[in-house]
Amino acid sequence: MRVLAIGDVCGPAGCETVRRILPNLKKDKKIDMVIINGENSADGNGILPESAEYLFSCGADVITGGNHSLRRKQVFNYLDENDFVLRPQNLPEAECGKGYCFIDLGFTTAAVINLSGIIYLEKLGASNPFEAADDLIERADKDGAKIIIVDFHAEATSEKRALGLYLDGRVSAVFGTHTHVQTADEQVLKNGTGYITDIGMTGPIDSVLGVKSEIIINRLKNNDMSKFEQAEGRCMLCGCIFDVDVSTGKTSSAKRICIK
Repeated sequence: MRVLAIGDVCGPAGCETVRRILPNLKKDKKIDMVIINGENSADGNGILPESAEYLFSCGADVITGGNHSLRRKQVFNYLDENDFVLRPQNLPEAECGKGYCFIDLGFTTAAVINLSGIIYLEKLGASNPFEAADDLIERADKDGAKIIIVDFHAEATSEKRALGLYLDGRVSAVFGTHTHVQTADEQVLKNGTGYITDIGMTGPIDSVLGVKSEIIINRLKNNDMSKFEQAEGRCMLCGCIFDVDVSTGKTSSAKRICIK
């Protein structure tokens, strides 16, 4: 089967880019399952029921999250009600949502796991992602998932790489999100797990991680703490396609994409 993971969708412009590109991409690449990181899909930041439903209408099967998943209170009930909208499992004292889902695709079954990193994200107070991964993989195995995909929402490349190697052979694929910068290290690890450190973002190209560049430059140069505003103009969709053998759960190829 072919799994498409799409990187952090940035606001309305990112959502519109998904709608513009995803339907034909699914058809052309014969995609069987789509996972989209939507933690910043709402206007401003965070995720709302409306932005999640928009991504589902574009073709998402599962929406994963990150450090902004619980920023908007309006989404709390929705996270409990929709089994296929996730937030990192190891967020502290999270009273709503979950970081795991099981999906029956008919011809096979899959589990999607969403975790948060710790390095440079200490303020989140997330628990150990390695232990959380162990627990959720055990759950996926008990549920009978043939394929297991992990979205690791983390800042440090070393932490992402370490988790990927730790899970090699135990899950089908590990992809990183959060930095909004796509890395060029997509590969199949030695025990059959597809891996990429970060799949990038979906949103405005002429920006700093989706935000108007002048705002970020002034913040870094002049300590100007003006409110973030989403950039405008041409957009891109970044992600990675994993080819997974449904009989073994192993990945045979991983290929990053960036469509403008």
